Amino acid sequence: IAKFSSFMQIMKNTKKAKEILRAHNIKAVFSVGGYSAAPASFAAILNNIPLYIHEQNAHIGTLNKILKPFSKRFFNSFLYNDPYPVEDKFFESARIRKELKTIIFLGGSQGAVAINEFALQIAKKLNDRGIKIIHQTGKKDYTRVKKFYKDKKIEADVFDFYPKLYEKIQKADFAISRAGASTLFELAANQIPTLFIPYPYAAGDQQYYNAKFLADKNAALLKRQNELNPDTVEEIFNADLTKISNNLKKFAKKDGAKYIAEQIDVLSI
Repeated sequence: IAKFSSFMQIMKNTKKAKEILRAHNIKAVFSVGGYSAAPASFAAILNNIPLYIHEQNAHIGTLNKILKPFSKRFFNSFLYNDPYPVEDKFFESARIRKELKTIIFLGGSQGAVAINEFALQIAKKLNDRGIKIIHQTGKKDYTRVKKFYKDKKIEADVFDFYPKLYEKIQKADFAISRAGASTLFELAANQIPTLFIPYPYAAGDQQYYNAKFLADKNAALLKRQNELNPDTVEEIFNADLTKISNNLKKFAKKDGAKYIAEQIDVLSI
């Protein structure tokens, strides 16, 4: 019943989207997929307007899979080596990592409890080795994590959100992070070796396949969330940072947004 209701809502919104596209004389539609993109995408096809799709992930989403044959151009950095749009600052602050002196935990602005817990599990081992810690906790977990480091007398740069995250990443020699496409390519652009811990409930397990793409090419480490344990830190200590850092250079290219814009046929719009 819920699926039928959703389908009917999409059809209703598609009709409205067709009217909007005609009213504004739209010459092209650019979609990144997902439920909210469906009406405008269907409307473009029905109105015979060129549809361009950017699939961010290695695993193609359901809507993008359906619409791919109808698109004029289908962009994907995993399948076709199209450059992913990444802010220039991540490239400008890139460097080859050779020695593990500083580690950064990235849970995103909303935080990732599993990454925070893993950080706290291995914090003492890192501290005993003189490895500095940078930790993005997310807003909800900031107070608890901050208190932990204070109680354990472990120095750490703890924050919930920082607008110039590339500055924090540039200081680190290794990252532990989720594997959303944007985050993955930002880290690749900065050439920082990373242990990716995919969000286990992402649609189609897309974060796992994103990270696997790099891990299969010796350009990252990959662990399922339920595989994490205190001994995982040994794999980080034994990682060949220089090799991984050099390998990452192949997978991130500058001017991704410009490339996509130029690929859209100007004559058709």
